[in-house]
Amino acid sequence: MTMLDTDYKKHADQFTAVVRGQHHNPFSILGLHQAGNARIVRTFQPHASKVDLVDGNGELLANMDRIDPGGLFAAVMPPRKRRYLLQITDVSGDVYTIEDCYRLPSTLGDFDLYLLGEGSDKKIYEKLGAQLRTVDGIDGVRFAVWAPNASRVSVVGDFNRWDGRCHVMRLHPANGLWEIFVPHIGSGAKYKFEITDQQRHLLPVKTDPFARYHEPPPGNASIVFESRFEWSDNDWMSRRTSTPDLGTPISIYEVHLGSWRRKADEHNRYLSYRELAEELVEYVRDMGFTHIELLPVSEHPFDGSWGYQPIGMFAPTQRFGNPDDFRFLIDRCHAAGIGVIVDWVPAHFPRDEHGLARFDGTALYEHEDPRKGEHADWGTLIFNFGRREVVNYLIGSALYWVDEFHIDAIRVDAVASMLYLDYSREDGEWVANEFGGNENLEAVEFLRNLNAELHLHGATSFAEESTAWPGVSRPVDAGGLGFTYKWNMGWMNDTLVYMGENPVHRKFHHDKMTFGLVYAFTENFVLPLSHDEVVHGKSSLIGRMPGDDWQRFANLRAYYGTMYAHPGKKLLFMGSELAQRDEWNHDRSLDWHLLDHEPHRGVQTLLRDLNRVYRETPALYEVDFSGDGFEWINFDDRDNSVFSWIRRDRHGGFVVSVTNLTPVTRPNHRLGVPEGGNYVEIINTDAGRYGGSGVVNGELNAEASESHGRPFSILPTLPPLATILLKKAG
Repeated sequence: MTMLDTDYKKHADQFTAVVRGQHHNPFSILGLHQAGNARIVRTFQPHASKVDLVDGNGELLANMDRIDPGGLFAAVMPPRKRRYLLQITDVSGDVYTIEDCYRLPSTLGDFDLYLLGEGSDKKIYEKLGAQLRTVDGIDGVRFAVWAPNASRVSVVGDFNRWDGRCHVMRLHPANGLWEIFVPHIGSGAKYKFEITDQQRHLLPVKTDPFARYHEPPPGNASIVFESRFEWSDNDWMSRRTSTPDLGTPISIYEVHLGSWRRKADEHNRYLSYRELAEELVEYVRDMGFTHIELLPVSEHPFDGSWGYQPIGMFAPTQRFGNPDDFRFLIDRCHAAGIGVIVDWVPAHFPRDEHGLARFDGTALYEHEDPRKGEHADWGTLIFNFGRREVVNYLIGSALYWVDEFHIDAIRVDAVASMLYLDYSREDGEWVANEFGGNENLEAVEFLRNLNAELHLHGATSFAEESTAWPGVSRPVDAGGLGFTYKWNMGWMNDTLVYMGENPVHRKFHHDKMTFGLVYAFTENFVLPLSHDEVVHGKSSLIGRMPGDDWQRFANLRAYYGTMYAHPGKKLLFMGSELAQRDEWNHDRSLDWHLLDHEPHRGVQTLLRDLNRVYRETPALYEVDFSGDGFEWINFDDRDNSVFSWIRRDRHGGFVVSVTNLTPVTRPNHRLGVPEGGNYVEIINTDAGRYGGSGVVNGELNAEASESHGRPFSILPTLPPLATILLKKAG
């Protein structure tokens, strides 16, 4: 009996398991192993007709015997030889030479495994997923994935004919990580993970949770990607700090990249990231916005989710180009002085079988209990924030966008759904926390850690949070959630309801416009007129305004004027500056042809001017989050539907804002002002250049006549359905 016969008899069951793809640890069988006084090389090559051992010069070391008809080969390694290659003749007769991945050691060190097991690796994206590496002088890709409850995990791809038996991965049992280094492949290789569950049932093939690039549907493969991009935004990045300056102007243009503008004459195709870097960036710069906010660009399977059901938390969507094309877009934004915010979705994920759902056959990223793990409203699954590996995955994703793509801020979607265990649930459909309450304590801890890390990395954070949860934008060490800013959903809802009222009835709803200023300084608020307000039957913003066409445009212009004068940072969804008449449709471009018509062009001109005046006037942004920057002139002029206030900066400068929300011109409307001198209009939304009636004020002299508790007063004419902003001349 030969050495190979003896070896086969000893390991026959394990060899069969390898051939059937049922062996959970092929590193114990394949590669070079000691067998008594000899060394035996075993390899599984199911698509080979012949395999030989050769040295680095191509000299034959040994012919390998086929010891199993399924494709298992073995040979005795010659004495004193340490290195070998596999020379394979495939079934078509082609001959090629490869390194044996099963002779190579693990590429995850003990410290890596410790941090990953602890859930504290801030650069987890450099450990898991597909990483280009050189091991023992060999170029290739290290694949690693977390699947602690799997009985086998294989990487499959175009490099192994998608055969899950060929590259079964090495298990690190202490933390459930599977890993393998595959030589000779590089950037562009397509791959997925083939997983069998604890009962050895084959699961749907999975996309890599850490993939940096994805194949479009229906393939949905992950793609190995090596960035070759050279950034040119060093000056911009050097100005980022861990302590954000809340006294800066922030005017955000919210954008869905797939529908901002399309190429109608080219089958209605998307603009690419690089085309957007020219057209979108120049438009936003010209309009004077300080930031672009991108609806989620993480890879997602369904266009109709707008990106809010992501499948690739580390991958910019392939719809517009590759990850370096996305880097180019961000780089051009920074060159134009525009900050970039991305919507990011850690609240939930879709059930698509190639994604995270029951990743290793168990509820790995989600909760097993549907009372904790399912969003019935959205048909999605909820991340398990109590699991350190899941938290590490999510925080790693956020930091990846900040560090690798130079994103300036993260806007976290659906925060309320994370904070409350009973969110959108009836009695009996949710599980209380350990203290019997409805607060998701694990999600709270996650958000605090997330925000602390984002700030340390020089980024800011925005919360889309619609409840009265206290301290959303207060520091963690003061008991808050640690967000930099919070969307003011109450302001948005109340003021839009008010603006939808016929002016004759507005005096009965006056508090809708004033109530937001009761709580305006409890958080660091952003005033959002977002995408959610122009879909699902809500109508466009212009469509919500009452009256004839002239009045609708006047109402909208007045509303924008008072928004820019109101405490809080600003956000406007794309198309709102065009007074788009139709609801937003993610499948087509904005209605740019509307700019051929003067009323629409006038609204765009107004927004351009509002952004310019806003940036040039510290009183409109420096003291947004303190009562020191705001005082009412008259909050109770409900019979006239007039609202008047003063905004102040840090150095004594101020602006007077007056809004008349009836279609009646009000001449000589006395307003108390804090100082004497001459006042001039810096914005009048009724100006002819905006499509208004042209009721404007020249220079106004403040009389030494007391009004509204102030020693001086002015007598401006209030245009119909308009906002005016005044400041002292000189």
